[in-house]
Amino acid sequence: MNSPALHFALTAASTIALLGSGCGSGQGLSAKPGSFASVRTVIEANCVHCHGAARLPNMPAFNDTRALANLTGKWIVPGHPERSRFFQVMTFSDEQPGAMPPTGHAVSKTEAEAIRAWIQAGATLPKGPNITLTPRGDGPRSR
Repeated sequence: MNSPALHFALTAASTIALLGSGCGSGQGLSAKPGSFASVRTVIEANCVHCHGAARLPNMPAFNDTRALANLTGKWIVPGHPERSRFFQVMTFSDEQPGAMPPTGHAVSKTEAEAIRAWIQAGATLPKGPNITLTPRGDGPRSR
């Protein structure tokens, strides 16, 4: 059976498997918990829209791995998500001042757990060249 529908289904399944494995992108559903690859898409989907190149001057930048590294100590306390402002603001209720992303657009429990595990594991970043983080999907304010 060599129908166009079967070909499409197999191609779609292969693409999903490839993206889910993190091949080529350094991230994906099968990324090791606690690794940067496991949180990159969370940061790109929820944070970089407002904390990227076009951010307001009073907002911390984290549109690349160097900028994330600069948050270590004050905003990200490796090994201590509960002391990391980066994690705390993601777990605030929408009514609490400072909740991120902005009111009504909280990260999912799964996404928050990925960030918690990454910080708990030391908030390590990839060695090598700086990696630019690119906003994914609609900005948090447009959801």
